[in-house]
Amino acid sequence: MTILVTGATGAVGRHLVTTLLARGAAVRALTRKPDDADLPARVEVVAGDLADAATLGPEVFDGVDRAFVFPAQGVDAFVTAATAHGVHRFTVLSSLAAAKEFQRDHGSASQLHHTAVEAAVTDRTDAWTILRPGTFANNLLSWAWQIRSGAPIRAPYLASAQAPIHEYDVAEAAAETLLSDNHLGEAIPLTGPKALTRSEQVAIIGETLGLEIPLVEITPEEFRTETAQFIPEPVMKMLLDYWHDTLTVPDVPRPVTVVTGRPGRPLAEWAADHRADFEAT
Repeated sequence: MTILVTGATGAVGRHLVTTLLARGAAVRALTRKPDDADLPARVEVVAGDLADAATLGPEVFDGVDRAFVFPAQGVDAFVTAATAHGVHRFTVLSSLAAAKEFQRDHGSASQLHHTAVEAAVTDRTDAWTILRPGTFANNLLSWAWQIRSGAPIRAPYLASAQAPIHEYDVAEAAAETLLSDNHLGEAIPLTGPKALTRSEQVAIIGETLGLEIPLVEITPEEFRTETAQFIPEPVMKMLLDYWHDTLTVPDVPRPVTVVTGRPGRPLAEWAADHRADFEAT
């Protein structure tokens, strides 16, 4: 069985590759820059661009049984080429926003993008599994420069509560769905194991690193002013709506256990795994 992994050099993709290898699968990785991939020697690395059909020839798909679909822009070209070459079994990395469980998700940047990614697969085959993680713990890396420099974290809605998921848990759920057909036709919501306020998230990172991290609550308007040059407006609205709503309705944990059979990793473990990102050099 050869499994094609797109997004193989990303946070989820790298751990997915190593997990699949550890479980005995043959892995082919698609990347635009094969020379920079730095993947294990047993991985067959091929050049290609998800959005460019001209780069997606038989060498990408020959012998492939199933594929992991990273939610990149233009993924329609990849799915069209894959199905044309006989690949019909897909695991799709999507987002909980695509479920449109909350009013804030309807028309949000994440919902619109990931709904289109899901449709690129579900419109072409019935053999799919969709993983819909909520907020990634990796989003907290946006605080890394403050923590490294000792500057205070300035953030709104500190009492709002989310359940950040470790990218390793998403990767291991993806591996399970690619190695078995137990979850065919399912769209599976995934979160971290516990809803934590943003203040608690900072405290856990600080405790894990052995640091006292200064934290200042600011208004949404101040946050918008301070970060507008870095965050596009549709994403800004999505974030502020999410944090606002989870003040009164915290994230409900959706355990990865339903797929992997193991508890999800706590935020402290994620922080320990990313110690180098937070420590001053």
